[in-house]
Amino acid sequence: MAAPKKGRSASAQSKPGRSLVLILIAIVALTGGMFASGHTTPRLGIDLAGGTSITLQAKADQGSAINKANMDTAVEIMNRRVNGLGVSEAEVQTQGTSNIIVNIPKGTNSEEARQQVGTTAKLYFRPVLQSEPSSATPSASPSTSPSGSTSPSPSSSASTGEKASSSSSPTASATSQGRAVTDALKADATPSSSAGASDSPSPSATDSAGSAANSGTDAASSKEEAEYAKLDCSKAADRATAGKTAKPGDTTVACGEINKVWYKYLLGPAAVDGTEVKKAQAVFDTQTAAGWQVQMDFTSSGSKKFADVTGKLAQNQTPQNEFGIVLDGEVVSSPYVSQSITGGQAQISGSFTQEEAQSLANMLSYGALPLSFKVASMTTVTAALGGEQLHAGLLAGAIGLALVVIYLVVYYRGLSLVAMASLLVSAILTYVIMSLLGPAIGFALNLPAVCGAIVAIGITADSFIVFFERIRDEIREGRTLRPAVERAWPRARRTILVSDFVSFLAAAVLFIVTVGKVQGFAFTLGLTTVLDVVVVYFFTKPLMTILARRKFFAQGHKWSGLDPKSLGAQPPLRRTRRPAGPAAGPVDPKEA
Repeated sequence: MAAPKKGRSASAQSKPGRSLVLILIAIVALTGGMFASGHTTPRLGIDLAGGTSITLQAKADQGSAINKANMDTAVEIMNRRVNGLGVSEAEVQTQGTSNIIVNIPKGTNSEEARQQVGTTAKLYFRPVLQSEPSSATPSASPSTSPSGSTSPSPSSSASTGEKASSSSSPTASATSQGRAVTDALKADATPSSSAGASDSPSPSATDSAGSAANSGTDAASSKEEAEYAKLDCSKAADRATAGKTAKPGDTTVACGEINKVWYKYLLGPAAVDGTEVKKAQAVFDTQTAAGWQVQMDFTSSGSKKFADVTGKLAQNQTPQNEFGIVLDGEVVSSPYVSQSITGGQAQISGSFTQEEAQSLANMLSYGALPLSFKVASMTTVTAALGGEQLHAGLLAGAIGLALVVIYLVVYYRGLSLVAMASLLVSAILTYVIMSLLGPAIGFALNLPAVCGAIVAIGITADSFIVFFERIRDEIREGRTLRPAVERAWPRARRTILVSDFVSFLAAAVLFIVTVGKVQGFAFTLGLTTVLDVVVVYFFTKPLMTILARRKFFAQGHKWSGLDPKSLGAQPPLRRTRRPAGPAAGPVDPKEA
């Protein structure tokens, strides 16, 4: 076997402390982040810690029948909403013909989860015909506009104040569904002039919406006018029924909360459907300090409709140059439009929190439910397996770990200290990362995940054994410890990488093709396999390089596990000169 290059070997031997310092810094940083986040223990799954059970009852009030196909579609969408990465341990399943049961682990915001699974997420972009604040205060007091200015009576002038506030300092406030009302709608790309958009109308819903916006309140029938006049959005009863039965092509009324003031809206027919939003994601704008935003990408047809209608709205006066973004019958934003928005992208911006932006983007990305649902019941459930099963699993892991340690001590003696130190580092990293993944991606540790962590003990120990045996092979060939470590590492490294790659591939396939609790096992197995590579590279190998310089190991003490005599090592073979001439004796085959 060819010897490693001198430069590379010398570098690896002279600077092993750097790798140890690097992994120590990583452990300290991750541990500090764990304590800073306040989540010092892994989040447990519903089978170990209990949680919340929500029963949703389907309602056929959207023109869709309650059948198996629609219920299965609803279950799939709900599962993606609450369990997008497959590791939060939320369970969504049907019960009977019209009910869906959602089980959420303890530690999850059950109210937020209820909104995510129960919200239909029907999104429409409707032109605003009229808007004004509802009488949330006695009539003797002036109504307050979002900009802080006052007007003697609630009228459309309040909407002008609202949009003035939007252009200067966007703000947002939480709606009844926990989302924020935003103030500005803008394009990601540089907007084109509105004249170009208005010159090319498309024969679609945008025509009716555009003409409705241009003709103002004339587009509304006397029925909608009367309904708008008597609507009081400061009353919860009025908000619950406002525009809930309206079809996309109807003129309707709706409510929306802006800066803790409820506004009522008279809206034209839907110009763009939420199904024409191809993708939505929450992004943080660091350039303009706008904070969290929801960025939307439209389909090709939706992009054209959106450009057409924004071009037409830009030619109107306030409030008829505004867009009502209506989600499940509630106006979550009414931004003004000053130019046609082209390019197929737009942003909803304002004072979103990260949770609000991600929740809205999540619902828009995963689509609308085919049915609407009402919460039939919401109860707290106890752990299905409980503390005894968790303790039994941990006890099994402790017994397995103890057996591994005993084997290492008996067979490898002093080298077992390296193995146990590496196992300890791997355990710390696994624990800290699992604790951080709970609040980060909703990871929940269930019993199958605990089994995956126990299996990982064997995978990690196997890597050490491969490395140790390669070192022993080099010593058996007559080499001293320091060169034996450096020559053994390239051979052991290849074997370890191939073994861990196979384990990780199996975990990845298992994660992709399975659902439910088995994904927790696959995720934990894959995570610990990756950490095994990190620990071997940045801890085990550098530590062995340092110990090879110590007398106890370098001279092969009988308790070091590297005693040349006990390993059956032979003295180094040396070539001797062969005598010249016929006097030369027979040649030893070993020398040849």
